[in-house]
Amino acid sequence: MTETEAIRLFKCLSDKSRLQILKSLAIEDMYVERLAERLGITAPTVSFHLKKLADAGAVTSYKSQYYMMYSLKKDIFETSILDIIQEKSDEADAQARRDAVYRQKVIDAFFEYGKLKAIPAQRKKERIILEVIVQEFEYDRIYSEREVNIIIADFYDDFCTIRRDMIGEGLMERDTRGYWRVNP
Repeated sequence: MTETEAIRLFKCLSDKSRLQILKSLAIEDMYVERLAERLGITAPTVSFHLKKLADAGAVTSYKSQYYMMYSLKKDIFETSILDIIQEKSDEADAQARRDAVYRQKVIDAFFEYGKLKAIPAQRKKERIILEVIVQEFEYDRIYSEREVNIIIADFYDDFCTIRRDMIGEGLMERDTRGYWRVNP
């Protein structure tokens, strides 16, 4: 189910009369007049709601003798909310572009000629800065504390704070052997 289809379905489900129609159709297939009688609303109102439900893909119709019968499309309701949320968003590319622009603005604001001007106060911005610095470290290599300090010092004089923050953010780890870059 696409994001647009999900929105259409959720909007459709936000009406009490439509929910009552769906509950009735979950029991058995029905025609407009029977639904109107059962729910205590007029046939034109039922037809209006059935049109909305059909447009949302929640019901289908078929001809049976003289009547147009309506039935619940059960497969659409078997989709979990989690499946809908995890579906790729129509806005995903636009969000990725906005994130890249934001990231570049932060980098441009805090780096000058490859040197860090200041450590950002906001954690989100600091994370971006640390991600830039950690790129200087190779994966699958253990660095001594001195090597780490020298690499970080190329970016910022307070290498102790940067080193501690990279470990705190999970970008690097350390033990008695030394420091290493964490795989993403």
